[in-house]
Amino acid sequence: MSALGLTSTWPVGKVSAAVLHSDRSVTTIGDPNHGYRLASIAKPVSAWAMLVAVEEGIISLDSPVGQPGCTLRHLLAHAGGYGFDGPDPITRPGRRRIYSNTGIELAAAAVADAAGMPFDAYLHEAVFAPLGMSASTLRGSPAHQMWSTITDLVAFAGELLIPRLISAATATEATNPVFADLAGIIPGIGRFDPCPWGLGIEIRGDKQPHWTGTRNSPATVGHFGGSGTFLWVDQVAAAGGGIACIALTDRAFDEWAAEALVLWPALSDAVLLEHVAGSG
Repeated sequence: MSALGLTSTWPVGKVSAAVLHSDRSVTTIGDPNHGYRLASIAKPVSAWAMLVAVEEGIISLDSPVGQPGCTLRHLLAHAGGYGFDGPDPITRPGRRRIYSNTGIELAAAAVADAAGMPFDAYLHEAVFAPLGMSASTLRGSPAHQMWSTITDLVAFAGELLIPRLISAATATEATNPVFADLAGIIPGIGRFDPCPWGLGIEIRGDKQPHWTGTRNSPATVGHFGGSGTFLWVDQVAAAGGGIACIALTDRAFDEWAAEALVLWPALSDAVLLEHVAGSG
């Protein structure tokens, strides 16, 4: 059985998955064009559009957004002081890593205001269209209401592996810890001190337990979603170049969290082992 074949044992109705290598070769299982709700995988995709806006000069990572002392950088790094949901801050910026849909929504609204167009339109022009993500749509909150396919997310993972929409310097900033010493909680996983995060994208660091594999490097970046989805990119663990793994399902994470936190890391480890064997 190939690594992706492990998904056949998952307790879900439908699953599609893919592995992308730095040479752009792709292996898939399941229907690559079936649409799934991404849930929080929307966050790094939306954040990438915001980074395009930063490079276009219409907004800065240090632009004030939200409560006093809060910037676009704070919001993308879940350090803006806002709770999971709700408009009111619960602490000052930069004190804790508080996973926040509100923060991503405020950031997107600021970009939309600066661009003079709705955020979904800006997202389409900045990310979806240039990457050929023709099946992807934003149907509400940029934090969690995005639909897409394995085919389209392979294109986005390729952008994370080898950026072309933003500069290498901006991509490096986005995928390295921001406010690195902050502790925080990853919903459904646990509390970590520190809890490293980039700009809209999680950094694995030394978190344990975790939804990625034990063979993933601390530099792994990605996100999982409450709809039973995940995407990670590891530029370090794979011999011969970076590698990405994506899995989309139709079952909410909360319904099989205990199983997912065993099955997802097992898949990730198998993918990395298979890659090393193929590179040997």
